[in-house]
Amino acid sequence: MFLAESLLRVRDKKGKQAPLRANRAQREYERRRGQNNIVLKARQMGISTWIAGRFFLKTITQPGTLTVQVAHSQEAAESIFRCVHRFLGALPASLRNGALKTARASSRQIVFPALDSEYRVETAGDRNAGRGVTIQNLHCSEVARWPGDAAETLAGLRAALPKDGELVLESTPNGADGCFYEEWQRGMEDGRSGESAGGGLVRHFFPWWWDADYVGDPVAKAQYSVEERQLAERYGLRGEQIGFRRRMEAGFRHLARQEYAEDADACFLSSGACVFDVASVDARLRELPEPVEARDGGELLIWYPPETGRDYIVAVDPAGGGAAGDFSAAQVIETTTGLQCAELQGKLETLELALRVAALAREYGTAILVVERNNHGSGVLAYLRSVCRYPRVYKQEGQDGWLTSSLSRPEMIGTMSAALVESAGTFQSRRLMKECRTFIRFRNGKTGAESGSHDDCLMAMAIGLAARHEMAGRASRKSDGMRRPILSI
Repeated sequence: MFLAESLLRVRDKKGKQAPLRANRAQREYERRRGQNNIVLKARQMGISTWIAGRFFLKTITQPGTLTVQVAHSQEAAESIFRCVHRFLGALPASLRNGALKTARASSRQIVFPALDSEYRVETAGDRNAGRGVTIQNLHCSEVARWPGDAAETLAGLRAALPKDGELVLESTPNGADGCFYEEWQRGMEDGRSGESAGGGLVRHFFPWWWDADYVGDPVAKAQYSVEERQLAERYGLRGEQIGFRRRMEAGFRHLARQEYAEDADACFLSSGACVFDVASVDARLRELPEPVEARDGGELLIWYPPETGRDYIVAVDPAGGGAAGDFSAAQVIETTTGLQCAELQGKLETLELALRVAALAREYGTAILVVERNNHGSGVLAYLRSVCRYPRVYKQEGQDGWLTSSLSRPEMIGTMSAALVESAGTFQSRRLMKECRTFIRFRNGKTGAESGSHDDCLMAMAIGLAARHEMAGRASRKSDGMRRPILSI
């Protein structure tokens, strides 16, 4: 950071040249950065400028370096390169006329022949970007707004990056689908499995209030809405920041949380109509408690340990394929209240899933195990009987397991939706709420997870709540039958 402040000059928000002094977001990025990074941010946080400056310094201090920045548009590419030319122009003349004398300094390319180093800016619309070269530093800017097949473009660029190369993907959000959204979700999975230190993506999130310039007319605490009061208490926002937020919401309306991100989940606005009540989901996301225990690298999260005298349901949404396949999930629900007590999510082989959920159900007082019997569920059910010898497997119409059909699925989702509005406090999991946020209705009328998202935790919960409702109905009918008088004819 000292070298950046000493050598580099930028144009500040008032249009004046100033040293590149790191702001809060830039300092935090520098502290946490890894070899591969993904940055989700609000507008104009200075991250692109900081990365450009950092990569410029690497280019002029490490011989044989090729740095490539890829922008989403021609205009953005030119803006980035004006910044890089400003870095170059502000260097001492002794450097510019010596080791850093350029052979070519166009609007898209700066070559330092004495160092055998080069700095390029490309646009994502150029399908040949990064082809035929080896890139040491790759900065992909506003990836969420890249045109065409962004995933294909990014794959080609990554192929040009050696193992010791440095990668930064950064963007403001632009919908809960597409290349950047999928990379952000992948970064979350890398972090959970501990891969960030070994080549996975390090995630960085910078909300708008990290920028000291984002202030407006102060709002008195007595005038805060419930949501504003929660934000102020959680993040320490001041009255002038609440004033800015109100002005921003008035101007951007429903796009405010996308352009001025304040939550790494809610800022990804769904491209389709969210099936669940968005206000309820977002409110719960802000209030969620931390689990009291996390096991198996975060696959199993526990909020309420088992209590003697309580009955529990363990609902399971199985998937196949192990580490290379999809996620399986299980939800532990307290039968009387519907309270979510624990959640398991992992890429598990069929036998491993059966063993894990059987152990979890035994831990919760030999809970009733409700396993979806569609597809991979039949194998899980077979192992529960033959290997695990589990005694309390849920039956539906005399058959082991729960059947999710075209008829039962809408009812299951409806029950889940009603619970979110009526008793959102029973849900504890951030993974679950994030899946609810990206569970949409498609144009053909069907519902499901948006591209790049998951719905396994959601479906496990829907299975559990539906089974709980059905079990309550059975108990009620049984009770009515015992009270009904015997009729003689």
